[in-house]
Order: sequence, then C-alpha cells, then structure tokens
Amino acid sequence: MPARKNAARTPAGASGRSDLVVVANRLSVDRVVGRDGSTSWRRSPGGLVTALEPVLRRHRGAWIGWPGGPIQDTTPFELDGLTLVPVPLTEDEVGEYYEGFSNATLWPLYHDVIVAPEFHREWWDSYVQVNQRFAARAAEIAADKAVVWVHDYQLQLVPQLLRVLRPDLRIGFFLHIPFPPTELFMRLPWRRRIIEGLLGADLVGFQVPGAAANFARLVRTLTGHKTHRDLVTLSDGRTVRARAFPISIDTDELSALAKSPETEARAKELRAEVGNPRHVLLGVDRMDYTKGIRQRLRAFGELLQDGHVTVDDAVLIQVATPSRERVEQYRVLRDEIDRMVGNINGDHGRIGTPAINYMHTSFSRKEMAALFLAADIMVVTPLRDGMNLVAKEYVTCRHSEDGALVLSEFAGAAAELKQAFLVNPYDINGLKETLLAATHADSRDVTKRMRAMRKYILEHDIGRWASGFLDALTTP
Repeated sequence: MPARKNAARTPAGASGRSDLVVVANRLSVDRVVGRDGSTSWRRSPGGLVTALEPVLRRHRGAWIGWPGGPIQDTTPFELDGLTLVPVPLTEDEVGEYYEGFSNATLWPLYHDVIVAPEFHREWWDSYVQVNQRFAARAAEIAADKAVVWVHDYQLQLVPQLLRVLRPDLRIGFFLHIPFPPTELFMRLPWRRRIIEGLLGADLVGFQVPGAAANFARLVRTLTGHKTHRDLVTLSDGRTVRARAFPISIDTDELSALAKSPETEARAKELRAEVGNPRHVLLGVDRMDYTKGIRQRLRAFGELLQDGHVTVDDAVLIQVATPSRERVEQYRVLRDEIDRMVGNINGDHGRIGTPAINYMHTSFSRKEMAALFLAADIMVVTPLRDGMNLVAKEYVTCRHSEDGALVLSEFAGAAAELKQAFLVNPYDINGLKETLLAATHADSRDVTKRMRAMRKYILEHDIGRWASGFLDALTTP
C-alpha cells in the first residue's frame, strides 16, 4: 500500500468511539519520513494487519499502537477507512519497556531461557506505566460494550487494567509467542502480576494447547482460582477461557503471488544465480537467537566437511532479517553468524559458487515468494517458536506440490504440519540425517507430504483464525 500524506483526523463512528478495538504494541501502519522532511503513513506488512483490517472496517473499528518513533500529535486519525490511535513512547520507555522488559526479560524467559533473562525493577516499572497508558487509551476509544482484542507479550497487563476502567467491555488477549512452563515462569519476580493481568480478559488465546495448559497450571499455583479444562473460575464468579488458536497466513494473496509468471521466472533466475545445484536449501529468519540459525549452519557445514554433499549437490540460501540491532546479544549473534558463513564458504565454496549465500537484509513479498519457489528444501529449525509462519508461507507457495519442509519439533507449526520432516534442532547429527533424508526423499513421498500440508494450510488461513477467535470471544 502506498504511503498516504493526508490522513483524516476523524475517529470512527459519530461518537468517536469504536465497537471493535485492537490493541497492539505497534500500529498497523508505519510512519514514513520523506527526503523533504514530510511525514506519511503506509500499511505495515504482515498477516495480522491483513486479517483484521476488513473486520475493523466492518465494525467501525480502531487500532491502538505505538507508531514506532517520536510523535507530537496523538490524535486518532483515519486512513483507508480504518481509525488509528497512536500511543507515544519516550526514548527511555523504548529502552526500558520495549528493549528491556519486553525483549530482554520476557522474550528469553518465554523462549525456554535460551539466553538468560535480565530482571530489573526499573524495567518492570516502565512496563507497568506503558501498559497503563495503553489501557487508558483503549478505555477512551471503546464504545459501550465494545470488543477489545489485546495482542502479545508487551501488553500482558492491559486486560486487567482495562477491566477495572471499563467492566462493560468484552476483552480478548492473544499471545503470539510461546508461554513457558511453571518451572521457568516462576523465575519472574512479577509472576503473579502478569497472570492477574491476563485474567482480566474473557478469552486468553495461545498458539498451541500446551501453552494454554501451562497458563491454567500457573493460575492454580499463583492465584488459587479453580480451573477445569479450558475454563478458569475467579472468586467473583467471572469465568475466563484459555484456548489454543493457531495463527496462520493470508493464503490467497501469497498463493496468487507465487503463481504469477513474474515470480516463477524470478525463481528460475535465483536458481541460476546460485549455480543451479541439484538441491537448493533455504532458511528465512529474523536474526534472533531463538531461530536455530547457528545449529542449521553447523549441520550444513558438517555435511560438506564429511563429504555427504558438495556445492554441486546443494547450496544453502540463508536470509537473516535485521532485528533489534541496538541489543548487544543480537549484535554478538550477527558477528558469530558472519564468522560461521565465512569459514564454511572459505573451506567448501568455489569462486562464484559459495556453499552458503547469506543475506542480512529484508526482501519484498514478491522476492520471498520467488525464493520459496526456488528452494527444494525449506529449513525451519527454531529452538523455540510460538508458531513460525515462514513454514506455512513455504507450503502455500508450493502449488506444484513438490518441495520438502524440514521443521523443528519446537515450532508451534509442527503440531499442524505433521507431514514435514520433523527434527530436534539441538541434535546436530539428527539434523544432518534429516537434511540428507529430505534431499534423498522419493518424489512421490515428497508430493504426498506437501499435498497434505497444503490442504490443511489453505483450509486454515488467517481469516479463519481471526474469525474463530472473535466468535469464541463474543459467544457467551
């Protein structure tokens, strides 16, 4: 969507209040600063925006979030029929609430403590303060008896804070990342406050049933409230449901993109650019320590070292999208990946034909679709992931029903894509064996697996996910 310079300062509805409100850390649009200093807005990429925008327009809805930079004017404005409500963050709050508590405390804690989380009281204080600001904004914007849908780990206190301000609302919460087991969550000094914050919702959604079970167990442990299956009964008689709603992607848009002649032609060009090997392996990740990039590179490097494959047999394309580059752990990870790629290419590549084609950048949706078409084997090996939509994107693009998906057991997508070549990414020997199995698999077996996965994904798209959650939230 092109950037829009003149967004109307008109909130939804005659009263300026909305019947459906989405509350997320970020707005559904990005602020663009032109060369002349002018500012404009353009829609953010991503399935969540795609899924919720039509629903929000239909219900005179509003999207509340931080615009991603300093702003002076926080007046709600309308863009393409959608009311957008900016929430400001100071530079200190970006450091303490976002980069600190959200991404250096909660993120590693919720991802199996792959790196040690940091616990700082001033970060927690900032997290509380920002959550209060989001809750107050939602209370202002929501119409009487409106539905408010709060998203993700940055805003876990909002449901209870909003419940106090507006008990008339129907409140839902969805966690996009994993939810940890009791033995990990109990390390958090503010553990009860987080659980009580989530219990402010009428419906708490998770990616997988195991996460909902972890939540119910912590509710019993920390609050003493009674739970039965997916139902929590609070002392005041109010009930909260905790259920799994596996998120998905916009299959229609991506499938159409993958079938376009331009995308198919670009896929052939990409294969030629990497030397037309017998097999092209592909990894697409944010540069994050949870994604298992190191383990993937190590396994592929050892396959080359052991002589099981050569650059004529297989090359790996690794896309690592920049992420949180102001955080020290992410800078260290990038340096380590750079060294690993350099060593493997130095040992096993040839002039003009590196073993690993590594790109630390982001690509357009069209280029990503071409990469998915070019790859014979998609390697998705996170050490822990709430879902991992890249796996679903690859499957959606394989309209010829070929291509193998190597998928970590610890990605939420593994519960749905059971026909993938499942692997424990911590087991390097097992990962090597699985990569070889995918390269040597019979074409009929590969087609059978891909056909089953495609059928499931096309039936369970992002629209079905959104409507399923909202139906469950609004049904007494």
